[in-house]
Amino acid sequence: MASLAKIYGPVMSLKLGMTNLVIISSPDTAREALQKNDAAVSARWVPDNPHALNHHEVSIAWLSSSSPLWKNLRTVVTTHLMSARCLDMTRTIRQEKSRELMTYFHENAGKSIRLSLPLFGVMLNLTSNLLFSEDVLDLGSDSTEDFKELVASALEEIAKPNVSDFYPFLRALDLQGRRRIAKVYLEKFYNYFDGIITRRLTGVTQMKENTGDFLDSLLKLHSDSNLDLRTIKGLLTDLFVASSESGSITIEWAMAELLRNHSVMLKARAELKEKIGSKQVEETDIPKLPYLHAIIKETMRLHPAGPLMLPHKVTEAGVEIGGFTLPKDARVMINVWAIGRDSTAWSEPDIFIPERFLLREVDFRGQDFEFIPFGSGRRLCPGLPLAVKTIPLMLASMLHEFEWMLPDGIRHSDVDLKDRFGASLALATPLQAVPIPVIATD
Repeated sequence: MASLAKIYGPVMSLKLGMTNLVIISSPDTAREALQKNDAAVSARWVPDNPHALNHHEVSIAWLSSSSPLWKNLRTVVTTHLMSARCLDMTRTIRQEKSRELMTYFHENAGKSIRLSLPLFGVMLNLTSNLLFSEDVLDLGSDSTEDFKELVASALEEIAKPNVSDFYPFLRALDLQGRRRIAKVYLEKFYNYFDGIITRRLTGVTQMKENTGDFLDSLLKLHSDSNLDLRTIKGLLTDLFVASSESGSITIEWAMAELLRNHSVMLKARAELKEKIGSKQVEETDIPKLPYLHAIIKETMRLHPAGPLMLPHKVTEAGVEIGGFTLPKDARVMINVWAIGRDSTAWSEPDIFIPERFLLREVDFRGQDFEFIPFGSGRRLCPGLPLAVKTIPLMLASMLHEFEWMLPDGIRHSDVDLKDRFGASLALATPLQAVPIPVIATD
């Protein structure tokens, strides 16, 4: 799509079966879509798969932005999970999970580790503790890979081509069985959360006393008749899948780039030593680390976790973007991957240069359209406030407490940065690295 945009321009229309697909591939056209025409383009074009179990009817990811339920769910997430007050109250959980990850690396010092597994495991446990105050798995256990495969496969189903999406009159037949497969995955998540909710309601729970976690807030809303249990399970599923996958992918990409660009890693570790010394990294230390933030931004620019975001839908006639009128009901894809590599916005766009973010003020909160890894407008990722605290803490701790080596026989230039396209953008070859401790654990 990025290559086609260089030939045909930043606004392209493709006719796929009976549907119209519009692809936006530049900062200026993204601004027009997500800011100037936000109200007309912020609805969701819903593929067939999320119709399994009618998940699209209760999903914060797939509901239309004009839906009262969507607005209610956004308010619930913002107020009870992502507000400054809530994030401050859950700081100890993030610190605790960071320490557990470092302990895992200390216990496996000198060994080649497939980084995606402990990273995914710790992000999954962090998410589960924020949502319902329980660990889901033990780091390093076989269940880590099983859970990762479940989440990755569920996300992969979203990105797979489905003939029902191109010829809507065939949806009832589900010719490729995609909806049936999606139903299997969704039932696993729904049943899992059903068990947790039942234990909470009956008092049989592992929850720490007086936690007052997100699930408690949801069940209070349920008791007040503001949320039904099906909606709660749908919301937990969306948050559980999105938070655990995107954060771990971003940290793995950052480590891959640092291992390939060893001088950048040395510079980051020097900053950590200068600003933090020999003590362990705490969340309050993160604002002191501008180069670390530049590394994370550069990672997100080149390797956005959601390379195309979820599809938008044009709900009004006469919407113009880039001088073209978009067909009503067209599917709109924002090519975040192409925007991050736009040569008119970025010099040497395909090269990993964190220093570029020290020289220009560019934020990822949706106002600088050359850099929108979390989206923009009313569909801005609701998990952004948590991500900007968690990812720097985990990455800073890894770089501060360990030197990272490649397995024997692999040179820095051999680190494979090829990606595997999907709803999330993962490394095609999982990264293997060897932690060498430089700071003792408690």
